[in-house]
Order: sequence, then structure tokens, then C-alpha cells
Amino acid sequence: MRPKRVAGAGLGIDVETILLVVHLILAIALVGTVLLQRSEGGGLGIGGGGGGLMSVRGTANLLTRTTAVLAAGFMATSLALAILAGSGSEPRSILDQPAGTTAPVEQQAPVNPSVPLSQ
Repeated sequence: MRPKRVAGAGLGIDVETILLVVHLILAIALVGTVLLQRSEGGGLGIGGGGGGLMSVRGTANLLTRTTAVLAAGFMATSLALAILAGSGSEPRSILDQPAGTTAPVEQQAPVNPSVPLSQ
């Protein structure tokens, strides 16, 4: 079974390739949002002074929701990639294949010695 192609521009890009790129972008964004969050010890948190566009609590809620959305997207693309990787071939076992029936190859002795001999 051949991988599915994306219809449209005629670029011939696999769906699996697009999912992999989206998966990598989600992974990088997820790491970034986790590092931006304020941990209990302070960490790399961004919650600075009192003034600003958002309060500390609002920033924490936004980052928590963003992390949850990114994590859900990461899990969805992981599952989709796993399904696509498994759908390309039918399952088979090594035990189902017949044993090799070819005779072992006989090695011939070299005509000339490969290492120079002392005289």
C-alpha cells in the first residue's frame, strides 16, 4: 500500500511527512510553554512585576491552557503517526517464513598467499 498523497498543489508530499512536521512543531512549542511556566521554585517563569497586559494569574491560566492544547495535539499526532506507520504493511511473523534451503557456499583456498612469506 502506497502512502497517501496530499491533493492540491501537486507537490507530492506525503500525509505522513506533514504530520511529522506538525508533530515536531508541537513538540518544540510544548517544551517552550512548559519552560515559560512558573514552577513552585520560580524556575524560568515569566510572571514579572505587577503592571502589564495580563496579571500573573491570567498568564498562568493562559500558559496552562496552552500547554493542555499543545499536549492534546501532540498526543493526536503521535497516534496518527503510529496508525499510519502500521497501516503500510500487513503483520507477519518470522516463524511464518520458510527456512532457507540454500546450501552453504564453499570457500576456496586462495591461489597465492595473501601475506608475504619470509625466505
